[in-house]
Amino acid sequence: MTDYLSLHSRLAQVGQEHLLKFWSELTNDERIDLVRDIEELNLDEIKLYFDRATVSMNENGIKLDDRLQPLPEGKLISIARAPLEKLDAYRDEGLLQISNGHVAVLLMAGGQGTRLGFDHPKGMYDVGLQSRKTLFRIQAERILKLEELAQEANGKRGHITWYIMTSEHTVQPTYDYFVANNFFGLKAENVLLFEQGSLPCFEYDGRIILDEKHRVARAPDGNGGIYRAMKRQGILDDMQKRGVLYLHAHSVDNILIKVADPVFIGYCVQEKADCAAKVVEKAAPNEAVGVVAIVDGKYQVVEYSEISAKTAEMRNSDGRLTFSAGNICNHFFSSNFLQKIGSTFEQELKLHVAKKKIPFVDNAGKRLTPDKPNGIKIEKFVFDVFEFAQKFVAMEVPRDEEFSALKNSDAAGKDCPSTARSDLHRLHKKYIEGAGGIVHGEVCEISPFVTYAGENLASHVEGKSFTSPVYLRDSRDPLHGHL
Repeated sequence: MTDYLSLHSRLAQVGQEHLLKFWSELTNDERIDLVRDIEELNLDEIKLYFDRATVSMNENGIKLDDRLQPLPEGKLISIARAPLEKLDAYRDEGLLQISNGHVAVLLMAGGQGTRLGFDHPKGMYDVGLQSRKTLFRIQAERILKLEELAQEANGKRGHITWYIMTSEHTVQPTYDYFVANNFFGLKAENVLLFEQGSLPCFEYDGRIILDEKHRVARAPDGNGGIYRAMKRQGILDDMQKRGVLYLHAHSVDNILIKVADPVFIGYCVQEKADCAAKVVEKAAPNEAVGVVAIVDGKYQVVEYSEISAKTAEMRNSDGRLTFSAGNICNHFFSSNFLQKIGSTFEQELKLHVAKKKIPFVDNAGKRLTPDKPNGIKIEKFVFDVFEFAQKFVAMEVPRDEEFSALKNSDAAGKDCPSTARSDLHRLHKKYIEGAGGIVHGEVCEISPFVTYAGENLASHVEGKSFTSPVYLRDSRDPLHGHL
C-alpha cells in the first residue's frame, strides 16, 4: 500500500494535501481508489493547468475586433460557387486516396444523449426515420458506400479506418452496441474505440475538489482532449502502421455529415493542407456560432461572445457577412500534422474555463450539490490546433446539405430530432428530384447503400413519381418502410 507520508508530502508540494483529509476514515478498498485517482493526476502539470486556465478566464470577455481578419479568398472554397469540374477533380482525388487506404475517420462520440432524454451514447439514438437507423448505423453505412464508390472509380478497395473517441461512461455501451450489430458490415479490425481523457475540477483557489471522501472530482477534457488521447492510446501509432495519411474528424450528432467526404479530402490533399475546416455561412449576424477567422495572423475559431455586434454585422460589397464562416466541428488533418500536435503543440493548447456547480464533500464528509457555481471545469477544444497549422484552408458547404445538429429534445424546436429528420427528408427529396424523379409529400429517405450524396440515382428514379412516405432501400437494408 502506498506510504501515506510520502503521498502527503508529494501532495503538499503542490498544495493538494487536503485530498487525504478523510484518509483515516477510509476502508482499504477506498484508499486504493483514492490513490489511483491521485496517481492519474499529473501533479506537476496540475498547478500549471490551473494557472494557465485562470489566466484565460480573466481574458474572457475581451473583444477581439481590432485583431480580427476574415479568411482570405484564396484559403476558402465555396461548394456553391466553385466550378463543377474543379469539384469533380477533388472528388476523384479523394476517392483515389480512399482506394489506397490513406483515409481514416475520427468520430467524436463521447457524449451521452442526456439533453435528448436518452441515457445512452448519442450515436445510438434513433431519430425516428422510417428505417429506424441510428446515427452510428447511418455513418457506418456511408463509410461502406464510399469504399464501394472508390472501388468502382479505381478498381481497388481500400478500407476507411474508423477511430471512435468515447468517454469512460460510453466506451463499454458503444463497444457492445457495435458488436451486437456486427459492426454494421464494417470489418471489426477497422473500427477502433478509444477513450477521451479527463481533468480534475478545481475550487476557485486552485484546490482540487473531492467528489466523495475517496474520489477526486473529474470532468471530460473537451473534444480537444482528442490529441492527447490519440497519442496516449496508440491511435497515432496505429495510423502510422496502417499508412493512414489523412483524417476526417467530426462530431457524432450531425445527421447530414458526409463521412470522409471525398471532395473535402481531395481539396485538402491538392492544397497540401495540414489542417482544414468545413464551415457554413452564418444565417444571421447574431447567430450564436463560432466563426473561423484570423486573429493576430493565426487561424482560430472566434466565439460569438468575443466580437462586438458591430463587427458581427459587417458586410462585404456583395452583401455577404464579412465574418460568415460558421464553425460546425468538421475538420481535416494530415497525419503528419497530428503527429506534430501529439509530440509538441498539445502542451500549448488553450485551456477554456467554465464556472460550474460541482458536487463536493464538505468538511464533515457529506456530499453536497451546490445551487450556484462553486468551482471550475477545464476543457480543450478540437479547433484550437488551427493556429499551429502551416497550411490551413476552409471549405464552405451548403448548410441544408451538410449540417443539421442533434443537441436538444423536441421541446426546444431547434437542433432536435424533428429538425434533424425534416432536414434529412428535405435533402433526400432534393436528391430524387435532381435525378429526374418527382416526390409528392415531404417524408423521404434514401438508404446510404443506394447513394452517398445523390449520385447514381437516375436509374432508380428518373421519370418516376413517388408519394410520401418514400424510402429507397437496398437489398442490404432491413425490411422497414416502403420502396
